[in-house]
Amino acid sequence: MKIAVVGATGMVGREILKVLEERQVEISELIPVASERSVGKAIEFNGKPFKVVSMEDAIAMKPNIALFSAGGDTSKKWAPEFAKVGTVVIDNSSAWRMDENIPLVVPEINADVITLEDKIIANPNCSTIQLVLALSPLHTAYGLNRVVVSTYQSISGTGVKAVRQMENERNGKTGEMAYPYAIDQNCLPHCDAFLENGYTKEEMKLVNETRKILRDGTIGITATAVRVPVKGGHSESVNVRFNEDYTLTEVRQLLHNTEGLVLQDNTDTNTYPMPLYAHGKDEVFVGRLRRDDSDVNTLNMWIVADNLRKGAATNAVQIAQYWISKFGSVKQ
Repeated sequence: MKIAVVGATGMVGREILKVLEERQVEISELIPVASERSVGKAIEFNGKPFKVVSMEDAIAMKPNIALFSAGGDTSKKWAPEFAKVGTVVIDNSSAWRMDENIPLVVPEINADVITLEDKIIANPNCSTIQLVLALSPLHTAYGLNRVVVSTYQSISGTGVKAVRQMENERNGKTGEMAYPYAIDQNCLPHCDAFLENGYTKEEMKLVNETRKILRDGTIGITATAVRVPVKGGHSESVNVRFNEDYTLTEVRQLLHNTEGLVLQDNTDTNTYPMPLYAHGKDEVFVGRLRRDDSDVNTLNMWIVADNLRKGAATNAVQIAQYWISKFGSVKQ
């Protein structure tokens, strides 16, 4: 199984390599790929050095799977070129997510949409992944009527430039700015670019991707996405109105039994999800479950996950593992 990691020197690319190691994915040949300025540099994987190669060289090597984390423009240009030689591309950018012909996958929810013919598979937005993992079992049980989500997103979701900005601000240094304002000791209600409707791209990703993954375009969804001075881990305050009534006992049981979710919901012991404790973990953490007494059939919940792990690298590797288990032995 030849696997390429495109964007291997970036934040998510390095996390993908770490997850591949941790999950002991059987790889006969690793192909790290990055921009021209990184070609020839060595990266370490499973204790061995591997030289970074160019896009053209990687395509010529015809990997079975290419895990892409190099931005939307790069994915638009190069994913089809990999697909032409038979490579299955698992793309972490927003380039293909809303293409009706491309599967958008969270393996615990909808891996069944992947077919042998799919050469490009989209990895959802980090905020969407943790949201839908918690919503999916509740949608099955009670039917989602309306979802209001407010996000508290870490700076690592923007990239290494944002991490440097906050570190510089905390150390009293000036440097390159990832945001139009300071992020340390501040909150920016501005994730990604603003659209004509007044929402940001990030907010509309939560709306559109959630409907696609849950296979229900009728769900009412509205979002406010906020960048907060946290180095890693996204948090979400979620208000959900169901079509059917529920009990908190039933909800807790459903979430407790959901693969990939960890229920942390005990106010007597101050047990609730926090990005500090989600760091480096693959699970999505859910807590602060309580009935919304101001509306019928409505629940409040708090969802936290490491955005570089389940929100990006882990989900992509899980898709690869699913593909290998289902189609890896099929001759194409």
